[in-house]
Amino acid sequence: MNRADVVPLPEPGRLRAFDLVKVGVAGLRGRPMRAVLSALGISIGIAAMVSVLGISTVSRAGLMSQIQELGTNLLTVSPGSDITGKPSELPGDAVGRVGRIPGVTTTSAVGLVSGASARRTDKIDSAVTNGIAVQAARTDLLGTLGGTVRSGTFLNEATGRYPTVVLGAVAADRFGIERAGEHIYIAGRWFLVIGILDPMALAPEIDRSALVGWEYAAYLGFDGHPTTLYERSSDTTVNAVRDALPGTAYPQHPDEVQVSRPSDALTAQLAAKSAFNTLFLGLGAVALLVGGVGIANIMVISVLERRQEIGVRRSLGATRRQIRLQFLTESVTLSALGGAAGVLIGVGISLGYAQYRSWPIVLPGRPLALGVAAAIAIGAIAGIYPARRAARIPPTEALATA
Repeated sequence: MNRADVVPLPEPGRLRAFDLVKVGVAGLRGRPMRAVLSALGISIGIAAMVSVLGISTVSRAGLMSQIQELGTNLLTVSPGSDITGKPSELPGDAVGRVGRIPGVTTTSAVGLVSGASARRTDKIDSAVTNGIAVQAARTDLLGTLGGTVRSGTFLNEATGRYPTVVLGAVAADRFGIERAGEHIYIAGRWFLVIGILDPMALAPEIDRSALVGWEYAAYLGFDGHPTTLYERSSDTTVNAVRDALPGTAYPQHPDEVQVSRPSDALTAQLAAKSAFNTLFLGLGAVALLVGGVGIANIMVISVLERRQEIGVRRSLGATRRQIRLQFLTESVTLSALGGAAGVLIGVGISLGYAQYRSWPIVLPGRPLALGVAAAIAIGAIAGIYPARRAARIPPTEALATA
């Protein structure tokens, strides 16, 4: 036979990208329940990671907004202890002297009324305090802290001279009092509740307090020494004021004075949340890995079940490369669909959390894209072995064992 009489084999047709996706999706449509269950692990992993990052972003934006609204120029001064461990006391005129520090705009204070307990009625034992402290409060306290009244009004020069009380948010909840006008029992006498405060993020100790007038507190045994002094200064002088506070508040023993910035506690919450985020992201990565192993397992089973299909396609001219790409595309498509579903679930959880907390809706754009990309990468890795196994099956063997 002459070489010229030999008819060359036709070139194998190329599988276009659209046809490749179509063939891969067709494999999934044939077994929808299996596809859903296989993609579930990927969806859970991606949803966990996206929701953790989304909630973290929303929380960060909410806390930063709260810090900016409340300000970082509030400092608190409280007594420490001497070298023997005995608790110290701030001088009675500490508030006035702190107010003369350059840069200080406003000052106020509260003082613990030792031995006084607040109770809902006189029928409750005096030892049951419910964690509520009775404190003497100056009339300018609310303005210094930037607090608001939920019901009623705050103490003023008139009401502060009589048995009236303003409850912090937590104290009011524990007493079961929702609005001003009711009475509580303090140190053997009835007090009229004239106000209930909203929660104070920068002064949580006020939330758990029953505040009485500074002057009237003397009738309850208050000695006039402030236990916590609050001051606000201009933003540019905060650090200078902070350095001057110990020596000004207690000149005789500045080393026995503790100064803190309440906004630092809110900032610390961001760092604490970041630490927990790492843990939850690790759990999401484990779920993602388990989902990838599940997809690999399902694809191996799919190759074994579709040996006849592989044999027919190979007999009709499909190359090993095309078979390999077909199953690899099917694996990637399955994983990508699971990843997309996980992203949607994670976004929904983040939006719901933001709406529940009334915080700004801020979503991390890069993690959303990385979530889908991670799902595609997991699908590609999981599909490599099944795709190569399918491509290595000879057509005759595939048809003979079908």
